[in-house]
Amino acid sequence: MNARALMFQGTGSDVGKSLIVAGLARAYSNRGLIVRPFKPQNMSNNAAVTPDGGEIGRAQALQARAARVAPSVHMNPVLLKPQSDVGAQVVVQGRSRGNAKASEYQTLKPALMAAVLESYELLRTDADLVLVEGAGSASEINLRAGDIANMGFSRAADVPVILIGDIDRGGVIASLVGTRAVLPEDDAAMIRGFLVNRFRGDPALFAAGMEEIARRTGWAALGLIPFFPDARRLPAEDALGLEAAALAKPGAKLRIAVPILPRIANFDDLDPLEAEPSVEVIRLRPGTALPGNVDLVILPGSKSTIADLEDLRRHGWDIDLAAHVRRGGRVLGLCGGYQMLGRSIADPDGIEGPPATVPGLGLLDVDTVLTGEKRLVAVTGTAAGVPFSGYEMHMGVTEGPGRARPFALIDTEGPEGAVSEDGRVIGTYAHGLFTEDRQRAHWLASLGAAPSTLAYEAGVDETLDALAAHLERHVDLDRLLVLAAG
Repeated sequence: MNARALMFQGTGSDVGKSLIVAGLARAYSNRGLIVRPFKPQNMSNNAAVTPDGGEIGRAQALQARAARVAPSVHMNPVLLKPQSDVGAQVVVQGRSRGNAKASEYQTLKPALMAAVLESYELLRTDADLVLVEGAGSASEINLRAGDIANMGFSRAADVPVILIGDIDRGGVIASLVGTRAVLPEDDAAMIRGFLVNRFRGDPALFAAGMEEIARRTGWAALGLIPFFPDARRLPAEDALGLEAAALAKPGAKLRIAVPILPRIANFDDLDPLEAEPSVEVIRLRPGTALPGNVDLVILPGSKSTIADLEDLRRHGWDIDLAAHVRRGGRVLGLCGGYQMLGRSIADPDGIEGPPATVPGLGLLDVDTVLTGEKRLVAVTGTAAGVPFSGYEMHMGVTEGPGRARPFALIDTEGPEGAVSEDGRVIGTYAHGLFTEDRQRAHWLASLGAAPSTLAYEAGVDETLDALAAHLERHVDLDRLLVLAAG
């Protein structure tokens, strides 16, 4: 099968590339096409486990769901998971290849192109259409040498490009025309057209703007896409999604506080809770104290547990958390948060930094030793007798007397996690707990909330269908298919 392909690049980060690819994947799937999403290089600590035991960016997993296919490591062959301001773990075709500083990674990119092109060709073998997502900005000409994420891939694989600009942040004419101005001619020739995303107001008021962009760039105007408010119901690609203000919920019965730490990972664990009308999720920013009247504190996953634990202490949240527990409050640690709740975290091999052993928060009677082998596995089981399904994605082994009081029973492996003697502090490596409606309803009921009627997973699919219909109305999908044919 000789699949058609089209690449969507942006004038900058967070212009809506991931969302548009997801919506198009659902729209073309609805038309009966076999669609595969593909992102050559992604940078995100929000990852998903694939059926073959690898990991890819969460956005590509959502795009696979939109296309109604199982996620594959080949949909995101290079995944960078930031561990510090200057370094990241490098994951290639689902498996960690170690860590690299930004300057070191630039020298790795040419060698990684082979893996990128191999994965792309594998996806093409059983697809009608491959929708490719770029990364960051198409105009980062300072990074063009050895590029595998944007024009470097487009040129190597001969995939035409659609450029996306975001009018909501302002300056969309300048960003699109400016991209044309700085791109080398051979790169600019790969761009067939442009989309303007997140428009608010009367489209007629920007008709002249679309015409002017087309005149100055020579690219076809393919759609002015109105703002899609239900995008908040879909998992965000990266931590930029956490910067948006939380929705006010004056009628909320439960308050859940979450410290937002610099290296937060797999934060989409929070999405089902934020979707609950009766739940207010309070995102604690640095300099903000833990409120004294919250029902539950969640310590989320972390890409660098020891460093994030240090930040938690720097902001005084360890003191606030201890006071919360003394008042009878409840705490849930997920993955890295679970590790923080124990007595100690040892990193003898220097996986996260210099070899060290640091004291944990001491709220669970367990100790963690970080190891080089990453556990990547889908899990099903029960917690408090209620079913759940999710996944584990972590480095490290956690043991101790607290494990005699497990949080869950995994179907294939037995006891998992730990619970404090009074039952108020829980740690688990299981991500995705709250996407299971019955498990989430159990948690809310145990905290005193009314029964939940939210069908979270069904809501995600409904939103993808609505997004597909939204794009059908405002984008020339037939012309995109013609362009994809080359």
